[in-house]
Amino acid sequence: MEWLQPGQQDGIYQHNNTQPPPQERGLFSLLSLKGRTAIVTGAAKGIGYAIVEAFAEAGANVALWYNSNEGAMEKAAKISETYGITCKAYKVDVTDEAALKATLDQSVKDLNGRLDIFVANVGIPWLYGRTIDSPSEQFHHILNVNFASAYYSAKAAGKYFERQKNEGTDINGVKLDNYTTGSFIVTSSTAGQRQLVPQAYTPYNATKAALTSFAKGLAIEYIQFARVNIVSPGYVATEALGAAPDPMRLAWKGRTPMGREGSVNEIKGAYVYLASDASSFATGTEIVIDGGYTSI
Repeated sequence: MEWLQPGQQDGIYQHNNTQPPPQERGLFSLLSLKGRTAIVTGAAKGIGYAIVEAFAEAGANVALWYNSNEGAMEKAAKISETYGITCKAYKVDVTDEAALKATLDQSVKDLNGRLDIFVANVGIPWLYGRTIDSPSEQFHHILNVNFASAYYSAKAAGKYFERQKNEGTDINGVKLDNYTTGSFIVTSSTAGQRQLVPQAYTPYNATKAALTSFAKGLAIEYIQFARVNIVSPGYVATEALGAAPDPMRLAWKGRTPMGREGSVNEIKGAYVYLASDASSFATGTEIVIDGGYTSI
């Protein structure tokens, strides 16, 4: 076994693993992502697409990763035109580690030769009822999509973040401007803290709890070259949520103190914050945006 970080013994970390941004920078300068490159998985619709829009508005070039939404190419082109940045769509099976790594390499090559931000956002719901009645292959599938893909993403992105931190250059050997550390963000869920009811949702809840725990551990492992943080939304009105029957959605609203579902516009700012220098002292942080669901 090896220490989590060089010099770590008995819970004591070596000093100055990271440095703060210059004190004279204003808030909006800290929030800017101009010239940076971001990758977002599960990005053709819902929360993922809102993240892509937010990053583009903040000035980043963005790789929009999707699996089956063939409208992704047109959406990427619209993002590029609207915000004056480069946005490209990439079709990839994120449960295939080799395909994921190859797509990441191509994304970085196409977008300025650098990687600043990776958002492991892809996720699927559980639609098979009680665990006792469910097909085991579907459990393995949701585990692969919701959790294993984040593991593969963290490995692949982490290698870029570590090399860039150590060498200070992009893949072409050009000195990196405006780079301190990488930012790896996972989209988890309030399901990682509390069982979602009234639906039978145990496998989904379990994948999100695992994802949250994984990200918190990764934050320590990556401390010298990347920050790792978590956004955990509650019930947010997306295409996936729209497939639920009305009685179930009414029950969700009744268990949320704000009495409603959230919108994607109400959570995308958290991703910009965690991706930017404004959150340079945040790692292992979980931002919960759920209308008060986990407060009661």
